[in-house]
Amino acid sequence: MIAIPIAPDEPAPAVRDQVEMMALDAQSSLLPYALVFFVFSLPVFVWTASVAQNAVWMATLFLQFAVNWAAMYAVAGWMKRRPDLTVDLAARTRLHVFGGLLWAAAVAQLAAFALGAGVAREPLLLMAVGAAAVCCFFTCASLPCLLIVGPLAAAPPLAALYMSPAERMTGQAAWGAVALSMALSLIMNRILRRQFVMTVEREHLIDERAKALNEAEQLARSKSDLLATLSHEIHNGLTGVNHVLAAAAGSGGRAAPSREQLAAALHASDDLLGVLNATLDSENAQAGRLSVDLRPFDACHLVQTLAHQARPAATARGLELSAHIEAAFESAEGAAIGDPARVRQILDNLIGNAIKYTVRGRIELRVQRAGPDRLTIEVADTGPGLDAQELPVAFAPFRRVDRTSAGTPGAGLGLSLSRDLARMMNGDVRAESAVGLGSRFWLELPFDPAAKAQSMPPDEDDLGDAARPRALRVLIAEHEALVAAMLRSVLEQLGHRVAAARDGRRAIDPAGLCDFDVMIIDGSVAHPGGPETIRAIRKSSLPTADMPIVALIGGDGEDAEACVSAGADTVMRKPVTVSAVARALAAASDARQSRRPKPKRAQSAA
Repeated sequence: MIAIPIAPDEPAPAVRDQVEMMALDAQSSLLPYALVFFVFSLPVFVWTASVAQNAVWMATLFLQFAVNWAAMYAVAGWMKRRPDLTVDLAARTRLHVFGGLLWAAAVAQLAAFALGAGVAREPLLLMAVGAAAVCCFFTCASLPCLLIVGPLAAAPPLAALYMSPAERMTGQAAWGAVALSMALSLIMNRILRRQFVMTVEREHLIDERAKALNEAEQLARSKSDLLATLSHEIHNGLTGVNHVLAAAAGSGGRAAPSREQLAAALHASDDLLGVLNATLDSENAQAGRLSVDLRPFDACHLVQTLAHQARPAATARGLELSAHIEAAFESAEGAAIGDPARVRQILDNLIGNAIKYTVRGRIELRVQRAGPDRLTIEVADTGPGLDAQELPVAFAPFRRVDRTSAGTPGAGLGLSLSRDLARMMNGDVRAESAVGLGSRFWLELPFDPAAKAQSMPPDEDDLGDAARPRALRVLIAEHEALVAAMLRSVLEQLGHRVAAARDGRRAIDPAGLCDFDVMIIDGSVAHPGGPETIRAIRKSSLPTADMPIVALIGGDGEDAEACVSAGADTVMRKPVTVSAVARALAAASDARQSRRPKPKRAQSAA
């Protein structure tokens, strides 16, 4: 027989409990068949009553025997009417043992009556032995019942047979019959338990198959929604950008694009990039590949910064946007705990939604304590509001409320992704809304009264000329032309001089011929170069072997680990931004400086 392993996510004690429950169910299903033995024993009772010396005792015994059996069936019926007992293994086992003890008591009464039954003594004792064997059979499904009820039912008639010297031979035969019935019952118990284990394993396999099928259906629906959403949003965004680029290239004899057209194309590209980033983050969050960096940060400063940045967009739509900080935060110590970048992403989405869907009125941001160790950041608006049926739809991925989202771009991922990110930081995103009155969304985060907020990295808009580093000579090794062009544009915007190579292998020669200050290389292991080029440069005897190296990856942790192991000083993820490039260059230079040996101080001549 091929053994099917028990599902690994199901602990062995739980499987044993399931098997015991099935054994008790099987024992309950055998109870109606016990009436057959009672029917066949009835003629013996009638014959015994005709020859018994004490007819009253016989009638009492018959009545007591019937009462015990009726009590046993009453217990079984009562258990069926108690759903709580169907899941309580210990209680069910005790009740089954109690019912079996009623059987054993009836057999003991029969053996006691047989001692004074005269000529019916030996037949009654043998019938009691048969009743004990029947008890073994009807309790064989449950091992505790069998081991308790079987010996207790067989002991009285066997003892009565051994009390009389003339019946000892009969007692020995009865002892053998009881031992045989006990052995057969144990074998039957073993067989039944194997069948029960196979049934449990089969149920586990069925559950796993149904779970896998459900996950596959959800994945198919998710991919279908993803394709439908992206096809619509990407088509609209790329169409607008393509028209402007075509005008800029002079296609069809059209004039150069105006500032308004360029602004519209930039807005469309920003929307497209936002959809793609939200989609990638949502997929990574559901797959468990998204990580957060939890640390103390100043939530009040973050909210004030976001309010300052969002106020022009709100004013352009005729909305009033204000931020309110709880007075206790002004003097109280402590900090919120979370990933500042992800918290900013969540609040950007909540504030952006409030501005997008609010036609008139105001938007308020509030920071307040929700308890000794919790903090909430609320975004309240006077928008159209959502009813009780629409609010869950707003949090569902790739779902949008038709009544309020008509004509507005988006993939329907903002709120679902925000909730996933918040829960990854041990927080949550909740909402209250009323149609015609507005909505209130709030982010709840852990708060540590003893923590000290860490400084947050600057935004792209905060990078002024004074904050930019000195001009560097940068070597780019990137196989994707668009990424290389974007990187060159960012570096030149920061004031650096740039040289480019098609891939890592082609960057080795320029690195040896020219004196570069830093190198930015595509760190993907799926393309030529990358870690191999970094390792080759580090092992070379060139003057640039010790220059800072920044590995540019697409977000895969394996690529980052391979590049760092090869000798990269820091890792930067795509897509590139001004602030990300500036921080990566600074981090690479700082890391390389810290690894270089410090020069020894010159000793003065004696």
